[in-house]
Amino acid sequence: MSGEHGTTPPPNDPRVAAARYRVEGERPPDDAPRDTRTAAEMRAWARTAIDLAVQRGEFDDLPLAGKPLPGLAGGTVDPDWWIRGLIEREGLTGLAPPALSLRTEHQQLDDTLDALGTEAAVRAHLDDFNARIVEARRQLTGGPPVVTPTRDVDDELRRWRGRREERRAARAAAVEPTPPTRRERRALRRELRRRRRDG
Repeated sequence: MSGEHGTTPPPNDPRVAAARYRVEGERPPDDAPRDTRTAAEMRAWARTAIDLAVQRGEFDDLPLAGKPLPGLAGGTVDPDWWIRGLIEREGLTGLAPPALSLRTEHQQLDDTLDALGTEAAVRAHLDDFNARIVEARRQLTGGPPVVTPTRDVDDELRRWRGRREERRAARAAAVEPTPPTRRERRALRRELRRRRRDG
């Protein structure tokens, strides 16, 4: 083999090794040690390594120790638990596929609607939400299947009105009582004086 200028490079030249790699690929050299363990021996080795790690305490105080795995709790399996967890941990917005973003929006829809002040705004929001679900079900952009149900606009408006009335009633019940009048304050002072004399 001759080099660029007609000379033969030494055998340990990195250019020779690179050329040999391009030709032969990732084949290990003939003198490389070979792993001759059987599958049973490798399983035993793995068990031993895990047992030693447990004895050293490397599995103590893991974040989810004794807790159900996220996405696998409650008897239902969320196939997108890992991407949902990543989005929540990293605070990512606008990156989720429609199946996930619509599911999250579905879970928070009552709070979103309660923040709107008029029935027209609630109706417009529900119409937009349902239209986005129908569009996402067509799977034109790919991603996981969309299982989020559409909402019945009239039912949601009825529920929105009910929640609004409950909030109004709670606010009315929480109103501070009116302060006592002068006559009531004088009567209260007389009563307190009488109790002190008698007691």
